[in-house]
Amino acid sequence: MRKPGSCLLAGLVMLATAAAAQDRRPSHCIAIADAAPGLQYLHQAAWRDPVPEYAVRLSYIAHASFLLQTSGGLNVVTDFTGFIGTADMVPDVVTMNHAHETHWTAFPDPAIPYALPGWGAFGEGIDHHLDLGEILVRNVSTDIRSRFGGVEDNGNSIFVFEVAGLCIGHLGHLHHVPNDEQFAALGRLDVVMAPVDGGLTLPLPEMIAVLQRLKSSVVIPMHWFSGFALDAFLIGMAEDFTISRPGTSSIDLSLRDLPNRPTVVVLRPQYLTDVD
Repeated sequence: MRKPGSCLLAGLVMLATAAAAQDRRPSHCIAIADAAPGLQYLHQAAWRDPVPEYAVRLSYIAHASFLLQTSGGLNVVTDFTGFIGTADMVPDVVTMNHAHETHWTAFPDPAIPYALPGWGAFGEGIDHHLDLGEILVRNVSTDIRSRFGGVEDNGNSIFVFEVAGLCIGHLGHLHHVPNDEQFAALGRLDVVMAPVDGGLTLPLPEMIAVLQRLKSSVVIPMHWFSGFALDAFLIGMAEDFTISRPGTSSIDLSLRDLPNRPTVVVLRPQYLTDVD
């Protein structure tokens, strides 16, 4: 017997696969994997403000959900659970992972044009390459631990967003250190959102090693459940990364304004509303 929502999920997977079946634009991230990052810094913002030209805005919503906004008006939500707040906004694209129900929903709003699950048939993974002109959304499949101690091959995804000349990665509910092939498929990530709970995902020493290898200009911690876990992560990163606490939930990033030293930026999670 099928579980509730399984038919909808099957249709969702087919829709996402069909959306990705198009002529592929070469990955900018992979093409510049050996290039140097930018020079300066990043800017605070509010999610309702217009996004500056040649920039992208990241707003931390909650848990592992972020809103990514382009200057052309596209809205993308990561690890979409079906709730982003009380704001009257329907995202253009949502991505999901199914390690836990706090990272996906079986019932995404049908008004959302592109709902991209990070998994396909059991063990087979899924392949997304959604080119919307202003933004390219792709994924690299990773394995997840099952509830009973086993492993589901390719059960989750790291999603990569190529926009405004930047390569932005969302590590999702990462359960293992990527292998060389997966690192190569990711390419150069200028910005990465990383789970730092230290238990449900990767242990902190392994997560820090992953981030040291990625050498991203900006690291945004997510999936932390206490100040203790976050502080433990920051202590582990402090030798190689500048630590910034802007006190906001949103920042604007552009290729020309990336920090000249790798920086951890701690954003404050906040659900989206239409009022201050």
